[in-house]
Amino acid sequence: MQKSRPYHHIPIEDLGEILTTIPLHQFSVISPHPYQRAGASYPCYSPYHLRSGVIDRLLLAQKYLQTQKPGWKLAIFDGYRPVAVQQYMVDFSFEELVQAKGWSRASLTPDQRESLWELVHQIWAVPNYDPATPPPHSTGGAVDLALADDTGAIVDFGSPIDEISPRSHPDYYLNHLAQTYHQNRLLLKAVMEQAGFQRHPGEWWHFCYGDQMWAWLSEAPRAMYGRVEESAL
Repeated sequence: MQKSRPYHHIPIEDLGEILTTIPLHQFSVISPHPYQRAGASYPCYSPYHLRSGVIDRLLLAQKYLQTQKPGWKLAIFDGYRPVAVQQYMVDFSFEELVQAKGWSRASLTPDQRESLWELVHQIWAVPNYDPATPPPHSTGGAVDLALADDTGAIVDFGSPIDEISPRSHPDYYLNHLAQTYHQNRLLLKAVMEQAGFQRHPGEWWHFCYGDQMWAWLSEAPRAMYGRVEESAL
């Protein structure tokens, strides 16, 4: 099942940059990795890999952050994600929603099934191997992250990463009494954008550089990163 995104028409001319290990000692890390804990398998590269140019920009973003908040760090949640892991987590999230509603997958009505998939795909890109429409994380150009303060504690953004709810929208707390959450989201956005990233319109934690979403949001004529060919890893 392919769900078209507004950036899928953008052509890709891959720069050929290799996936590189994120220098985790320079950042904070949200660990253990939640998808591995959920049972997802990474046979080749770990989720703590990105294209080399993306890592350079992450380091820049962290420098900008520390001019605003000395001692704070970017908190890395997820980077490279093979399509097989994308599929695993899409199915995993669907099952979580079924259980949360007290339903049984075997007895779902067509309407119930459709409504649940709509919720899942608000957060998760549809897994597919079409080289023209790669899931963002499969390109090595997308990263999910938060912030850690000068004590090492993860800053509260008002909702956890990957939550399937309206609270995931970047501006959910714009006119809310809990303005601290919104200010934290604005700070993360500001330092990432200063380094050249673009933020996912519907997720406060997802930032990209060089992929189709980035090209769409920055009005670039083409993307620089396509799907990493896992067979070549």
